[in-house]
Amino acid sequence: MALSEGIFKIMTADIVHGKAATGEPRIEILLVGMNGDLRGKQIPLDAQKKIWEGEVRLPCSTQSLDIWGDDNDDITGLSLTIGDPDGNCIADERSLAPMPWAAPEGSMQVLATMHEFDGSPSFMDPRAILAAVLKRYEERGLTPVVATELEFYVMEQDWRDTGRPSPPKSLTYRGEPNGFQLYDMSAVDALDDYLQTVRAYAKAQNLPAEATTAEFGPGQFEINLLHRPDALAAADDCIYLKRIAEQAARKHGLKSTCMAKPYSEHAGSGLHVHASVVDRQGRNILDAKGGEPKRLKSACAGMLNTMREAQLIFAPFANSYRRFQPRSFAPIDLTWGTGHRGTAIRIPDTYGPAARIEHRVAGADANPYLLLSAILGGMLLGLDDDLDPGVETTPSHVPENTARLTHDFLTAVEAFRASPFIADIFGERYQKLYGDTKYKEAITYLRTVSDFDYQTYLPRV
Repeated sequence: MALSEGIFKIMTADIVHGKAATGEPRIEILLVGMNGDLRGKQIPLDAQKKIWEGEVRLPCSTQSLDIWGDDNDDITGLSLTIGDPDGNCIADERSLAPMPWAAPEGSMQVLATMHEFDGSPSFMDPRAILAAVLKRYEERGLTPVVATELEFYVMEQDWRDTGRPSPPKSLTYRGEPNGFQLYDMSAVDALDDYLQTVRAYAKAQNLPAEATTAEFGPGQFEINLLHRPDALAAADDCIYLKRIAEQAARKHGLKSTCMAKPYSEHAGSGLHVHASVVDRQGRNILDAKGGEPKRLKSACAGMLNTMREAQLIFAPFANSYRRFQPRSFAPIDLTWGTGHRGTAIRIPDTYGPAARIEHRVAGADANPYLLLSAILGGMLLGLDDDLDPGVETTPSHVPENTARLTHDFLTAVEAFRASPFIADIFGERYQKLYGDTKYKEAITYLRTVSDFDYQTYLPRV
């Protein structure tokens, strides 16, 4: 995609007129990996033309790397086996944004989609997978409107030395947390400098960040992003917000993490998704218009019917499954309810433009592109057919014997690998790549003897 001539001239003029005199600004072209990690290249800003002409290359296997950075060629056959071929990194001009944390001023970042040399998007690229799902909506004359709510923890910087996280000192007394901090403004005040930096970075990137709240855990916060009538842009917003949280933490001598469950004794972090759907006339097709919200409930049913198969997308790591605990806000039952925060699918509003669905299952560690692909794919089943989500969960009635999500990483891997729905939404090749890679991760986790094993069993067995 070519950069508009006006932007190119303005950015080039900044360099010519000495705004970069303190150093050389750069532009980072970024690919989103399987695990939501960012990989790419730094290029001098005055050499950015090669980005916009599609001349930046990286090995296609960049997007097959597992959580440890291994290309798993012995499993996938996508690296050295076939010569580790390059692909073209095609930048998305819409995602061009400044990097306010970078020195010198003027440095930029842009997201790209990996393409084969024949011009087709790589089957491994998460942005391309989501774009393909959105194409299905477009063919039906529909547009998803999406927003995300990201929870994350901020912690002390000494985690590399101690081997474990610890809350910011301003939120502790004699090393212990002050207690639950849900909506506690004193917790917000204690980290106000950090949160102000997050907001400043978001504003500089024109990120639609709205409310910031303190969550249950010490140093845990949630930032809401506004709805977008472009799910790909909404996923870009989320991936950029994760980076902003991390870069702002570095500036203040802290560490941020989107790990789903960084503390055994404190709440996990989620990534909630709000979604509605509009037609070509801009009408919200989930609006019940004063009647029975049949289409809204059918869309819920589509997501519920595919939730166990897609759980590996919502919970992509072994640690993710520590978040699913009874009597917590991380749902374990495949339930839905109007305004009920204990359900997997919550309907905040049934009437008007705000009629929408809130998906509450995913952890903060989920890849936002794959997450939205799974959610919107499930919704589409409910929009194409008339599906029944079952009995509603209410404050006075909880359905019995409901299906449940798994607490086990390997079980989720096996459900993902066997699912026709996953093969349809993600493609059979990506289903195999992702499933096989996560199977290796799950087996490695099961084979690893932990400190808990030693502390509990070595003295007693």
